[in-house]
Amino acid sequence: MSDAHAVTPDLDTLVGLFYSSSEQLGRFDEVDSHDLARDFRMLLAHDSHMTVTVERFHNGPVDVRVLDSQLTGTHYARKILLARQSDGGVVQFGIMRLDFSCVSPEVRREVESRSTPLGRILINHNVLREVHLTKLWKVTPGEELRRIFNMAPGQITYGRTAIIHCDGEPAVELLEIVSPV
Repeated sequence: MSDAHAVTPDLDTLVGLFYSSSEQLGRFDEVDSHDLARDFRMLLAHDSHMTVTVERFHNGPVDVRVLDSQLTGTHYARKILLARQSDGGVVQFGIMRLDFSCVSPEVRREVESRSTPLGRILINHNVLREVHLTKLWKVTPGEELRRIFNMAPGQITYGRTAIIHCDGEPAVELLEIVSPV
């Protein structure tokens, strides 16, 4: 088994997959869970899948919208939105990077199909998984993120970095930013 500390989601690395600098996406300031309002704490300060958490919070299923992706021989990364099925409202922006060596070919094919949120795929395939929150972030969004969340300049929201271990291996690095609540 790999050293559990060998892979940690680094904010600049994840953002750098799709942006020339983290400032392009927004300004990120690390915060503690007690700094979050109750709803943001419920959405972010936990070791659970965000798919399940946002579906519970918003009282219904979400769909994934892939904005961009990268594929290498060993990894798949994508920049996504999660949106409520009920009205299409965006509830989360995210960047994920998956190490293909940690999942089955069936899971890989379904992830690459871009049609289902990652958390739902792992759950549906009964992958033994552990989600580990690494950091919480106060996010002052840049132009693109403000447009996605329909926010005014200077408004803030919150996010987190996390890692998912699949069958004991560090498989997925995550940046997850929720829409203002």
